[in-house]
Amino acid sequence: MELIALGARPDWEDKAREAGFTFAEMHGEPYWAEDTVYAFSLTEVETGIEDPSTELHAMCREAVARIVASQELMEKLAIPAAHRDIVAASWAGGDPELYGRFDLIYDGAGPAKMIEYNADTPTSLYESAAFQWQWLEDQIAAGKLAANSDQFNGIHEALVTRFADIFAPDTDVHFTSFAASPEDYATTESMAWAAREAGLGAHYVPIDKIGITDRGQFCDAEGLVIGALFKLYPWEDMLRDDFAQHIADAQCRFLEPAWKAVVSNKGMLAVLWEMFEGHPNLLPSFFAEDFTKGGAAVNRAAAAFDRGMVRKPLFSREGSSISITRGDQIIAAAQDQAYVDHPIIVQAYHEMPAFDGFHPVIGAWIVGQTCVGMSIREDRARITQDLSRFKPHFIRS
Repeated sequence: MELIALGARPDWEDKAREAGFTFAEMHGEPYWAEDTVYAFSLTEVETGIEDPSTELHAMCREAVARIVASQELMEKLAIPAAHRDIVAASWAGGDPELYGRFDLIYDGAGPAKMIEYNADTPTSLYESAAFQWQWLEDQIAAGKLAANSDQFNGIHEALVTRFADIFAPDTDVHFTSFAASPEDYATTESMAWAAREAGLGAHYVPIDKIGITDRGQFCDAEGLVIGALFKLYPWEDMLRDDFAQHIADAQCRFLEPAWKAVVSNKGMLAVLWEMFEGHPNLLPSFFAEDFTKGGAAVNRAAAAFDRGMVRKPLFSREGSSISITRGDQIIAAAQDQAYVDHPIIVQAYHEMPAFDGFHPVIGAWIVGQTCVGMSIREDRARITQDLSRFKPHFIRS
């Protein structure tokens, strides 16, 4: 793993505008940044990222089976009591998953470390699946990269296949997000693009235009019943909305399914550590109350926590309300404290690599149950946030 000063394409901004990649710059700051890029060997990608991520997803599925069978764990993960049956039934019924993205710390030497799993509503899909690939093709055509350079990126093709596996041909699927968010819309439209290639009918409906029919089913603004819905809206919010009372009887297949409510929950980190303590891709993690109580497992992790502790709310997004401390020293703390009153987990801190002053975080994309691609965000801070820069990558020939 190496940071390479390759130079930006002279026309990348024009190509971003032509593609509708309107958030390549946000708030006057670069989001897409290709002046320097990350290079990997094929071995690093296959054995350091791809295989461990597929294994981690399988471990998460084992953890789901345990969580949905335990009212105690559902309580710890703050799943509303009134809707726990929806989550459990979704798992018991085998509702299929579509996608997710692990966030990993990886330096090219030691094992990748899982810091969270965006298993419900991960964004940055368009730039990961499409614009990043266009960058690779352009740089090969320009002679800046060898002709047999590659990229770990089968995301779009895997999504097309996955949609075709889940739905019969010509099935109507609705796609929803907050229309005012360009990033959310780009991710949602990328999904709809894959669905159309899979032979499905794709219909976009802004989330605030979804209604309820007289029979209690969800419908779009034209009154068309929604039988299948990709929603870029997290389950932790859905289960607390007024609409939650209609979910059980809505006869709607959700993507992601309701059981992803426990996978995307950072309490999953604590459950995974309890089930797979010592796994090379996990960091010691505990529910805060369990860490305070102490015990044999906490004692075994003491040396790891001496190197630092990360406090994470169960539902935090874009780094909100996360802090990193070592003893009384604050190493980093998010300015956004929107989730500060939520239940938290603690995770042992793992030092992040630094390349030219930036700390990269690997995004390992899961489609179905397999890792199919990779993206990278980097920041001078140790907490990834919404303006952290997206960096393309390539695999050396």
